[in-house]
Amino acid sequence: MPYLIGEKVMLREYRYEDLVPIRGWVNDPDVVATLSDIFLMPQTLEATESFLQAMMERQPNRAGFVIAHADTQLYIGQINLDSIDWKNRVGRIGIVIGSVPEQGRGYGSEAMRLLIDYSFLDLGLNRLELEVYDFNERAIRCYRSCGFREEGRLREREYKRGRCVDVVAMGLLRSDWEAAGGGNEE
Repeated sequence: MPYLIGEKVMLREYRYEDLVPIRGWVNDPDVVATLSDIFLMPQTLEATESFLQAMMERQPNRAGFVIAHADTQLYIGQINLDSIDWKNRVGRIGIVIGSVPEQGRGYGSEAMRLLIDYSFLDLGLNRLELEVYDFNERAIRCYRSCGFREEGRLREREYKRGRCVDVVAMGLLRSDWEAAGGGNEE
């Protein structure tokens, strides 16, 4: 798995020592509320270990990375390209900045841009997709700043925070990314 290096963050492989910081957020209701139900609370140690082990194993339809500080390689969060459809050249992105003090510092935006570049330039994908809850305005702003467009809305699709919420489907095409200057060295 390659290292993808930016100014603030790097994307690196998962390591067993990432278990401690992952355990630090998987039972934080404020963090987990913004994620799909892959992390159901309470998250047992065994479930987290199983998740981490799966992420450390290479899979042909997935590219998973830890978002780490560029200088220390210490865990901040994770970003994964899942459900890669090689025939149609489509991948689905999931991201979390699990460390609450690290949120809002631009780490997620930089990680997204690194993964987008990797997906289009190195993997040859044509389309990236993601889903986000409508109340997660910070994430939606991040995705839009990276070029994603809202493509649909699943009204009251999920029950979160005591109410039914919309799921916003967003996508980014390679052609839109290229038109916005993606892939050009500055």
